Amino acid sequence: MEKELQKVAEIISSSKSMIAFTGAGISVESGIPPFRGPDGLWSRYDPKCLDLDYFHLNPEESWKAIKSIFYDFFGEAKYNGAHKVLAQLEEKGLLKAVVTQNIDNLHQEAGSKTVYEFHGNSQRLICLQCGKSYVPSEVNLNELPPKCVNDKKILKPDFVFFGEGIPETAYRKSLQAARDADVVLVIGTTGEVMPAAMIPTEAKRNGAVVIEINTEESNYTDGITDYFLQGKASEILEEIYCLIK
Repeated sequence: MEKELQKVAEIISSSKSMIAFTGAGISVESGIPPFRGPDGLWSRYDPKCLDLDYFHLNPEESWKAIKSIFYDFFGEAKYNGAHKVLAQLEEKGLLKAVVTQNIDNLHQEAGSKTVYEFHGNSQRLICLQCGKSYVPSEVNLNELPPKCVNDKKILKPDFVFFGEGIPETAYRKSLQAARDADVVLVIGTTGEVMPAAMIPTEAKRNGAVVIEINTEESNYTDGITDYFLQGKASEILEEIYCLIK
């Protein structure tokens, strides 16, 4: 893999408009399991807790699961080496944006500035009535469902539920970044969740080199991937970063 790593480092070094497209796999090393698969969260929780209609009808029941998953469990997660390298690549001017399917805020905590959150962010809560925004620490999550101080209406995590559309701004900016990209790093994603999965394909269609870093082959590997680097994202990205001039 050494020759491939060297070649990838050269491609990254000469890129003009590189983006990264990240999925659940980049955060696994931070202790956050994926939703799908045998060890995924949906093997332990009922997905209906994130169904928008169910949330409106049963906010207390939904919030019990939401608090357990996203604020008790995820709340302890810290960014890892992969997140940090992407932030460093942005700082060097080599990475223009991160398009992420993740809602854990770890890219921002690692220092990334331009992050397009395709599915929103669990570290924001929104009042469904007045639109006031909160960070979780401002809200008493021991009283469920949490309510807005303005109008006492229920707060909802500001990420995409089942039955809810992709945020328009994130969708538009992600698509434009993909069209402008000359290189796309695909990291920790299977390419199964639509419409997010089309982002690397859109970049490829517009001539981008696709560099995939995954522990297993994905829907992209045999279709659009130019370089497939198999292994842990933090280890591979740290090796690549050391090779960049």
